[in-house]
Amino acid sequence: MSVLRRRVAALDTLSPSPVLVIRETAAMATATEHSDPSSTIDPYTHSLNGVNQPVNMLFKDMLWWSMGILALIVLSIRLLEIAWSKLRQVSAMSAPADRQAYWKHSQWSWMPSLKKNLIYAPFWRKRHNREIRLSNAISIGTLPSRLHSTLLFLYLVSNFVYMFFLNWQNENKYAFFAEVRGRSGTLAAVNMVPLIILAGRNNPLIGMLKVSFDTYNLIHRWTGRMVVLESVIHTVAWLIVQLADGGWEAVSHRLINESFIASGFCGTIALVILLLLSFGPVRHAFYETFLNLHIILAAIIFACTWVHCATASIGVLPQLPWVVAIFLLWLAERLARMFRLVYLNWSGRGFTEAIVSPMPGEACRVTMHLPRHVDVKPGTHAYLRFKEVNPWENHPFSVAWVEHFPNLDGKDIKEQVTAADIKRGTTSVSFVIGAQTGLTRALFNKASRSGLASISMRAALEGPYAGHHSLDSYGHAVLFAGSTGITHQLSYLRPVIEGFNAGTIATRRLTLVWIIRDYESLEWIRPWVDEVLRMPRRKEILNIRLFITRPKNPKEIQSQSATVQMFPGRPNIKTILQKEVDEQCGAMMVSVCGPGGLQDDVREAVRAVQDEHSVVDFVEESFTW
Repeated sequence: MSVLRRRVAALDTLSPSPVLVIRETAAMATATEHSDPSSTIDPYTHSLNGVNQPVNMLFKDMLWWSMGILALIVLSIRLLEIAWSKLRQVSAMSAPADRQAYWKHSQWSWMPSLKKNLIYAPFWRKRHNREIRLSNAISIGTLPSRLHSTLLFLYLVSNFVYMFFLNWQNENKYAFFAEVRGRSGTLAAVNMVPLIILAGRNNPLIGMLKVSFDTYNLIHRWTGRMVVLESVIHTVAWLIVQLADGGWEAVSHRLINESFIASGFCGTIALVILLLLSFGPVRHAFYETFLNLHIILAAIIFACTWVHCATASIGVLPQLPWVVAIFLLWLAERLARMFRLVYLNWSGRGFTEAIVSPMPGEACRVTMHLPRHVDVKPGTHAYLRFKEVNPWENHPFSVAWVEHFPNLDGKDIKEQVTAADIKRGTTSVSFVIGAQTGLTRALFNKASRSGLASISMRAALEGPYAGHHSLDSYGHAVLFAGSTGITHQLSYLRPVIEGFNAGTIATRRLTLVWIIRDYESLEWIRPWVDEVLRMPRRKEILNIRLFITRPKNPKEIQSQSATVQMFPGRPNIKTILQKEVDEQCGAMMVSVCGPGGLQDDVREAVRAVQDEHSVVDFVEESFTW
């Protein structure tokens, strides 16, 4: 033992080798880590320590590229559809109905099956646009179609894969939570870009891709839910590490004294509140309140996210340019709305005036006299605002009728009116608005209580929007309408008959099926229908079928002619459509606008007639909210 002690003492007097120094330093560091837990926690409460930034940026690129590639695919399909429709129109516009057989049959054997089982298919069985109601007062919304469900599933799964592609073998759980914090925060910021793009009614992708705002609104809601989930994960991951490092006292200190932490926390709270307000029953029950709070909370979220990315301890976060882009997109869309409102509703001739006439069946016929010429296509809708009725609210309504008043500028009224005269003139746009709740109910009550045939008030129109679907290349069109849904379908009648007379369209048969509750509802559109019925050669192309579900007097159900027929009760949609298919002229378009139950019935009937012997396309006009 004495010999061993002397040797150890002798070694102590020697200088340690470099290898021993390294080993000793590592051992001391390890001992320190075990003795001082803060050394394994504190670094991961701030900065990018533990954050896998290269992988975050990789997933950012993958997510944006996947969305961009999908948009390019849809754009390519739309361009092919436009080219195909134009070819069909040019080749068939001078051909009679019996010479359009080539376009009647599908050119691709797999297309009817694809339409039936994916493109036009509901999520499950039949229900799609018919609302799911827990009671008469509580609605939880509608089900997406099968195609929309597939796209949403791929989007959600990709986000979950990116979110949880983590280093699960990391022994330091605080470093792991730092990686979670970085990944979730990055993905939340990445998803906010499409979230804002898809939210605007002036979204340029609507016209480019010819995808309805209703579809974008569906994707917007699910993107928003993903942003909220990822933001909550981001906040909770930071909170777990911060609590381990200093407890609630440290958390409250940083929330009060650091704008970086306070802004992030406030932004997350605003997102959670917005999510709670957006749940179907709450949103539907208090829609106007939801809209106003949505704008306020969105502005708060923008501001908080900007501050959060600009005040980090390491300087500016890499996500700041995205946040700036988000804000600029949002601001540009709001400015576009303001510019559109001012441009359409004010000129040297004055401001827009609305003539509101109360109608039977608790509806109003509204004609907006615009102070300038506006080109309004069939199948469009516009947002209306009334100065004397809930002026802070605006709602979308389908355009029923358009009249242009040319500026003759000293010309004799007998002289030929030119296109330039029309463009220098003014435009009137008419709507039929059913009284439901909120603005529509207040408007009807004001008009009916006046005791006058019509009242005038200052108003504003924003639009027109949509109008992507043209009937001009179809030899046969069948338009279904329920109640005030007639406004959307009525807008096609005059342009199609005019095109038929001019020989510029392929349409040779046009069938309108309108389902209303009582005979008095005909007054909604009587002056416009009378004008259509007086048009030259109208009987050669147009057939109108009216179904009155609750006639007060069966004797009033009388058909005016073979081309304008009236029937009591509800129609059999499948029977009507099958008869039209049996007499099909060229390619067929079936369109529907009305209550959700009617839209689901028409969708089911269209799917039932899909086969290689007939081309039947389907368009659904709806406003889900």
